Formats: sequence, structure tokens, C-alpha cells
Amino acid sequence: MMTLEGVALKLPPYSFPLIRPRSCRRHLVSASTAAAPPASLSLGHLTRPDFPILHQEVYGSRLVYLDNAATSQKPITVLKSLQEYYQGYNSNVHRGIHFLSSKATMEYELARKKISEFINASDSREIVFTRNATEAINLVAHSWGLQNIKSDDEILLTVAEHHSAIVPWQLVAQKTGAILKFVELNEDGVPDVEKLKDMLSRKTKLVVVHHVSNVLGSVLPIEDITCCAHDVGAKVLVDACQSVPHMVVDVQNLNADFLVASSHKMCGPTGIGFLYGKSDLLSSMPPFLGGGEMISDVFLDHSTYAEPPSRFEAGTPAIGEAIGLGAAIDYLSGIGMQKIHEYEIELAKYLYDSLCTIPNIHIYGPVPSENIHRAALCSFNVENIHPTDLATLLDQEHGVAIRSGHHCAQPLHRHLGVGSSARASLYFYNTREDVDDFIHALNDTVRFFNSFK
Repeated sequence: MMTLEGVALKLPPYSFPLIRPRSCRRHLVSASTAAAPPASLSLGHLTRPDFPILHQEVYGSRLVYLDNAATSQKPITVLKSLQEYYQGYNSNVHRGIHFLSSKATMEYELARKKISEFINASDSREIVFTRNATEAINLVAHSWGLQNIKSDDEILLTVAEHHSAIVPWQLVAQKTGAILKFVELNEDGVPDVEKLKDMLSRKTKLVVVHHVSNVLGSVLPIEDITCCAHDVGAKVLVDACQSVPHMVVDVQNLNADFLVASSHKMCGPTGIGFLYGKSDLLSSMPPFLGGGEMISDVFLDHSTYAEPPSRFEAGTPAIGEAIGLGAAIDYLSGIGMQKIHEYEIELAKYLYDSLCTIPNIHIYGPVPSENIHRAALCSFNVENIHPTDLATLLDQEHGVAIRSGHHCAQPLHRHLGVGSSARASLYFYNTREDVDDFIHALNDTVRFFNSFK
């Protein structure tokens, strides 16, 4: 297997030249204010002007950003919301009666309400702000898991889970004596849901599953899983980091007990995510962290605690980030999540079919069909070429940004028999032209490495 050992890697320049948008973009406006556009323009073409970062060159090539499963780019409206907060009403929340504090509190709590409506929670108090989805899962593990999971209880997961959905439950199992069980992949290369159902028993206390795999691009039938899990008395935690940004997610229809997602994958700022939890569960859970804001009364020998969600939001929160997430939700809602989903289904198939033209490539996950829709991402390997070598040359020679590595899914990669993979992941602001540029660059890169054989 070839590597680039000994090859000097070019460092990015300090600043990147901006690319003037192509002629067809000059007449475009924000997705939230656009008039009826010509039918020939895709959603990607319509929304790209809202993302300044996409209009630049890297290493002399037009940036083609295909690392959206790691983080999404931010529209101008989100950037402005952060600036407006820090310039206009920066203040702490819930603790002051003056104008700035009241304004900040109102916008912070409005962001919570926007999240609640976005995922159709029954009450905004079912939304807990966290630093990210990882912290949200750890909150559930600490405050619900340690109280409710006992020795010999079973926690059911799949081999395709993100590390953040595995490690917290390993810690719980070590402390409680619980048993972790893992569902493997079926012949289609996706977690075997039928096997998962067979593994459920009265010993199962929790099922932890992703909605959309960040490696396989597969989509699990969460409603079916929650129904079967609840039949045996188990709770269900859904990792929705790769679904909430890309499709309509209705927590009441899913009937999940807990669901987590991250702001930065859905056009919002980094440093904030959220936990959805059913009201009765959150009310039964002790605090995760102690400090200001999460208390009702503090005495020298004991304290009483606030009701959820405040109980789980100790200290000064990420106020600007929450407001930015609210702005991101406004932006996504202005486009329409169903519209985003339908466009991405089409783009996902185009990406998969285009990758299939590359010689000696192996794409992980299900083959798209009339009945099977993949998420708009593909993890792959090309025979005898290390994925990091591919990603390095794609970046430095063609300006194409993809991900290489294990994607925080080492158990899955071991199950697949590989140490790592390359991953191209799309969002609604990507276009077929982005895919075409990527495929051209990948062909060129593969030819380069094969020339050494």
C-alpha cells in the first residue's frame, strides 16, 4: 500500500482568495427571500450564495467542500445573529432584570422553542442545551444510566455506532456490571434490524442506535425499533446527528425516549448541541453537573434542584451559540426540511453512481435502489491506496475537501476489515458540479498513484 511518507506537505496560505460567484449566481438571493427561481437551478445553486466560505480558492483551485458529515458551513444569517448578539445585547441569561439581560434571555429561550418545534417535541422544556451531542449522551449515561441500569442488565447497540454513543455506555457498564451487546451488519452492509429485534429481552434496559450512519449512509427504521424496544420495557436513545440536519425528524412519531443532535452539523455554531428527553424521564433524573442556574435553593448542608431543563444546564450557558442555532433553524425551515431531503436523495444517488465509475473502488453501506435511500455520503476505499493519501492529494492538487480516517467508528471499520476509509459527504448547498469535480479529481489522483505500480 502506497503512502506519502517523505513527501513534503504544503501548508495552507494565511488567507484564501475569494472566487467571484459564477454568472448564474449574480441574480440569486438568500433561500429565505428568493422569488420563484428558474426551474433549471438546483437547491445547491440557489443556496450557495448564502455561504461565503464556499467562494474561495485553496491551493489555486476552487474549493469543493465535501466534508459535511464532520461539520457544515454557516450561512450569512447565522454569522449575523452571532454578531448582533455580541454587539447589541451581550449579557448573561436568567439572572438580570435589565434590558440586555432580558433581551438575551428572550432570544436564548426562543432558540430552545425553535428546536422544540423543529423536531416536534411536545414541550420546549424537553430540550436541554449541551456543549454537543457527545455531552448530551454522557448526560443521559450519568443521570439516567447510573440510576436505572443494574448488574446483568443489557444495553443493546450496533457495531456502526459513533464512539460518542459507545464509550459512555462502556463506562456505565464498568460501574454497574451491565452487559453491552452489539448488533452486526446484514448482507446489505447495514445494521441487522431483525437481529436487533431478536436480541431484545426483558434484560434489555436501553437501546442505543443512530438514525443515519456517518460511515455507511444507511437509515434505520427508528419507529419500528422503538416499538419493539418498548414492548420489552427498554428505553431508546437515538443519535440523530446525521439525520436532524438532513430530513424531517419528528420525535413524537419516532417515540424515542432520548434523542441527541449537534448544532455545527446543521448550519449552526460549534460548541452547542441538544438533548431531547421525554418530560417524565427528565423529571426523574438527578443533575449532571452542580453549580449556578441548576439549583432551586442552596443551604450549607444540602441543595434542592431546579426543574428540567435548568437542572441540567449548570453555569453560564453558550448563549450566543444557542441564538446562532436558532438562526440556523430559521434558515433551514425557510428552505423546508422535506425539500432538503428530496434534493439530497437525488444528490446521494448521483454521488454513489459516479463513484462506481472509479476503478477498484469499494463503497461501504447499502446499494441505493427504489426502496433503499442512502444519506448523501459515501465512505470508500480504492485498492492499494491509503485513504489519507487520497485525501491529501485531492486537497492539495484539486481543492477538494473530504475526510479520511476511521470517522470515530473504529469498531465498524474493524468489522469491515479495514483500518480507515475516505468519506465524501454532501449537504444541500452542494451541486452535481461539485460531485463531477470530485470524481474528476479522484480519477486523476488514482491514476497518479497507479503510475508507480
